[in-house]
Amino acid sequence: MKHLLVAAAVALIVALSGGAESRASDWIEVPALEADVKSGKLPAISDRIPAKPRVIDLAELGREPGQYGGRLRMLMGKQKDVKMMTVYGYARLVAFNEKFELVPDILERYDVEEGRIFTFHLRPGHKWSDGQPFTTEDFRYYWEDLATNPKVAKSGPDRRLLADGKPPVVDIISETEIRYTWDVPNPEFLSALAGASPLFIYRPAHYLKQFHASYRDAAELAEMVKTEKVRNWISLHKRRGRQYRPENPDLPTLHPWMNTTRPPSDFFVFKRNPFFHRVDANGHQLPYMDEVSLSMGSTSLIPAKAGSGDADLQARYIRFDNFTFLKDAEQRNDFTVRLWQTAKGSQVALFPNLNAVDETWRTLMRKAKFRQALSLAINREEINEVIYFGLARASADTVLPDSPLYEEAFEKAWTQFDVARANQLLDEIGLDKRDSDGVRLLPDGELVEIVVSTAGESTEEADVLELIGDSWGKIGVKLFTQASQREVFRNRVFSGSSHMSIWSGLANAVPTADMSPSELAPTSQQQLQWPMWGQYYESGGKSGKPLEGGVAAELLDLFKKWQVSKTRDERAEIWKKMLTLYTDQVFSIGIVNGTRQPVVISNRLHNVPEEGVYNWDPGAYFGIYLMDTVWQSGN
Repeated sequence: MKHLLVAAAVALIVALSGGAESRASDWIEVPALEADVKSGKLPAISDRIPAKPRVIDLAELGREPGQYGGRLRMLMGKQKDVKMMTVYGYARLVAFNEKFELVPDILERYDVEEGRIFTFHLRPGHKWSDGQPFTTEDFRYYWEDLATNPKVAKSGPDRRLLADGKPPVVDIISETEIRYTWDVPNPEFLSALAGASPLFIYRPAHYLKQFHASYRDAAELAEMVKTEKVRNWISLHKRRGRQYRPENPDLPTLHPWMNTTRPPSDFFVFKRNPFFHRVDANGHQLPYMDEVSLSMGSTSLIPAKAGSGDADLQARYIRFDNFTFLKDAEQRNDFTVRLWQTAKGSQVALFPNLNAVDETWRTLMRKAKFRQALSLAINREEINEVIYFGLARASADTVLPDSPLYEEAFEKAWTQFDVARANQLLDEIGLDKRDSDGVRLLPDGELVEIVVSTAGESTEEADVLELIGDSWGKIGVKLFTQASQREVFRNRVFSGSSHMSIWSGLANAVPTADMSPSELAPTSQQQLQWPMWGQYYESGGKSGKPLEGGVAAELLDLFKKWQVSKTRDERAEIWKKMLTLYTDQVFSIGIVNGTRQPVVISNRLHNVPEEGVYNWDPGAYFGIYLMDTVWQSGN
């Protein structure tokens, strides 16, 4: 009865204060922590949560208040997959909500002036998982002792902390207030902080100083380096301070669960963070679940194990072609399979390598009409029906209708199945000669035989390529596949020895104007259509190859204008121009998008959405749906 009265009082305070300003003198203690509080090992809940915690309004999200307790079981492939706890836990300075809007999370609030001055306000009383204060000292330590320390960061600060090539001026105003000021706007800054693999601009200084040469006796540090068998104190500091891949149980965290297992191990247990900064509107500190366990094993066995009931929440390492098997196992093993929408520009896409080493193929791949012809000769409706049961949408590699930047013209660009038009385009670029079997000839007399490199990890890709090969035969182009391990596959593409490859399309197909359009321009070696141009940009000209003009260079110029844009309208206009150029030029050949991701959910779990968007960034897969609010009945 007492708990009910306290909950009612807290709910009233939350309602009167607008939620974020709430503070109660008597929050509801977490049952699993009551013994530690009673013994003095932990302070009471009123001293563990910030003075102004983040209040999650579950009713507003269409979900229900939860019960404490239980363990959430998940399956992973290898030890480094512990990083998924950082992804799924999704505690960020600022975070995307379910509408893909940026909101304060770890921060109490933030102010932005002129798109270049960012003032962050921390939550008073916020603590790390070990109970030590989380303050601007943690930001100062990162900036002065790591990011701008030439011994630690030889190339300088993370590129996402540069605007027009220059770092910010960082001003510590108080223990809870810090300001970052650039000379020009930096529209990427906030979305980088909210990423699935976020830009961490703070570190637990009180813990990591013991591994830093500026704060530890040299002899003691040398002895630690020797014991750990690493090269130097910098390597030691890096190993002990990995935030994204939390393998060190001693490293304090701000996430809902903290690792308790030392590697190497094939079973990791993450326990609740007693100092987590979120609460529900009824006075309960989140997360509801006491623990999350990660079982490591062969990725090929994960669908079978999930179907046997070995996981409570599972989507990683499960593909659409596992859906039928999992659906058949639902009733036997007390789970439900839901189909969430993916948010890639294309489920699979073909990438003509514009940096191919072979001059003949490089010249051909750089012809827009060649790429357009190949796109027109793909029967997307057939692929959708045969491979995706008609649940997907034929589309170019572009944004989804869920994005405010969507235009039907982007989706439809060069996607109609038109063999006659494709043949006409190929004739126009000089591929008008064929052999006795009807296969087109290159200028040097060789056959137009395209070898598509794959990572060999999915029967889905092989099935799609088989159907594409059938339709390309109607335009005199032969398709062959070359499967190899992922590392070999990427090296072939990066070196230019691969002429075309297959992978998923745009990683973020639900962008807003405030999200970076870097995927549409040569900005990374990982972009399979122009890896050498991307590497040149990424390395600041130290490696790769420079652009030689053309539309790709125009896209890069537009991206650079977006990087210094001042208003959302200006950014939206740049996005539209880039999408128009990218889809018209068919730099990547999209097939279908809006495909479905099977998600296995135990019937004992509550607050997992019926429908969701399963996406890396923005979204962090389960992250935006607040896994800390998921709870388990029957504990």
